[in-house]
Amino acid sequence: MDTVKTSQELENELGNQFRELRLRKNIDQRTLADQAGVALNAVKNLEAGKGATIKSAIRVLRVLGRADWLSTLAPAVSVSPLQLLKAKHSRQRASREKGKANVQAG
Repeated sequence: MDTVKTSQELENELGNQFRELRLRKNIDQRTLADQAGVALNAVKNLEAGKGATIKSAIRVLRVLGRADWLSTLAPAVSVSPLQLLKAKHSRQRASREKGKANVQAG
């Protein structure tokens, strides 16, 4: 059974992932904040799942070496093959001008 998580649950999970990444790199919160150019409270809020600005999250992810996460948040939009088939128009030929015969060079 799939359960839909609340925004708070997702924020908490993301915060835990930020914390785990930081600890794996053996960096304290103050050092991470300094290296990312964000306030210490921004790092604390990220890790607590209390939210932060996107700019702060991006800066922290870069320092932690996980800027690749960002591409999974907003994957490139592509057109599906079914949409292409539906949008494809039937082939149209150029029409001859009325009153002129089709003359071939020869």
